[in-house]
Amino acid sequence: MRKAFMLDTNVLLFDPQAINKFGNNDIVIPIVVFEEIDRFKRDMSENGRHARLFSRLIDEMRADGELSKGVKLANGGLLWVELGTGQPISMDLPMDKADNRMLAIAMGLKKDEPKRPVVFVTKDINLRIKADALGITAVDYEPSSVEPDDLYSGVATLNVEARLVDEFYQNKRLPYKETPLKPNQYVILKDAVNPNHTAMGRFSKELDCLVPIFKPVEGLWGIFPKNAEQAFAIDALLNDEIKLVSLLGKAGTGKTLLAIAAGLAKTVDEGVFHRLLVSRPVFPLGKDIGFLPGSLEEKLNPWMQPIYDNIDFLFGTTGAKGRRGAGKGCQELINQGLLQIEPLTYIRGRSIPQQYLIVDESQNLTPHEIKTIVTRAGDDTKIVLTGDSYQIDNPYVDSANNGLVYLVDRFKDESISAHITLSKGERSKLSELASNLL
Repeated sequence: MRKAFMLDTNVLLFDPQAINKFGNNDIVIPIVVFEEIDRFKRDMSENGRHARLFSRLIDEMRADGELSKGVKLANGGLLWVELGTGQPISMDLPMDKADNRMLAIAMGLKKDEPKRPVVFVTKDINLRIKADALGITAVDYEPSSVEPDDLYSGVATLNVEARLVDEFYQNKRLPYKETPLKPNQYVILKDAVNPNHTAMGRFSKELDCLVPIFKPVEGLWGIFPKNAEQAFAIDALLNDEIKLVSLLGKAGTGKTLLAIAAGLAKTVDEGVFHRLLVSRPVFPLGKDIGFLPGSLEEKLNPWMQPIYDNIDFLFGTTGAKGRRGAGKGCQELINQGLLQIEPLTYIRGRSIPQQYLIVDESQNLTPHEIKTIVTRAGDDTKIVLTGDSYQIDNPYVDSANNGLVYLVDRFKDESISAHITLSKGERSKLSELASNLL
């Protein structure tokens, strides 16, 4: 039986193509939604772009018929704009609020055709609660949501016979068919009898076998892996055949530090890439302090300070003495054109060839923003995305539908990508306790 899906404004601001995501069912857009969309269309934010895109899509559909009577969608569905001229809901809810008018429209649809299921789709939690109280079926819009606990981790532990571990060390190859492995999935081979007899490897889809991971003898700009997950991350970050790397983990696991260290090694030391480009979305933690004075660079300094801190640590200005580059800062690399630090605000429309691009705090990005960033990659560009799904400052995404988990889930079967979930904090004992207890 065909259903009627009524879409809230926040769904269309999250995904303007949502009208095409419900199969051959009916899509109902309350007239009040266009009033709210109109308030967003002038914004220069992602919401503003989505509002303008949705308005253009609906305007183009007018050529196919009257919106009040219904216009056919490409997937066989039918879309129409509901005016809601019926009686308001019989409760003490003010009709001057857009949310309540949408509830009244949903109840009217349910009353007019009681045999047809009516589903109210909204990302507003309280609105879903109110709809349920009125007997209206309400659901969240999560077309590609993946709970963090169910997300592909990129790492597997395999209990094998001792001879297989020895064979892997001896031949530097190990065909393994007992457990299906994804491209560039990292494994820990563990002797079933002696747990201390282990080996670390990566599944190569091209060779169809396990291969050893790369371990820099001198470390990575003075950084040495402190656990197996960090060793896996270093291998993925330094592998030129892997064009997309995602690092997911809680605070203090070394995501950003390892990514920047690998980028400096590939750009400054080896010259594989022309430039290291480091960026992050601009989202405040807590209440924003307002506009910042000064030039663009001065405005960005507070937002980009975590990146500067990591680079300064690698250069030795705040880290251990004697490290290569000690006494220097990142300004020298910026002056030489080897390093560029900027926000994601101006990345739309760019083409980024032969660069090592790091996007920090990417859990604050929507799936559409992630797509925009990854599609900027030109020839021989490597993209590294880092983030923590439990530290989200963007009010429009959560741990299950943010752009980072969306990308990990979509790219897990691709041979040019690798993902590692880091779980052990190495920043300090206090940081690790805070991540686990608070």
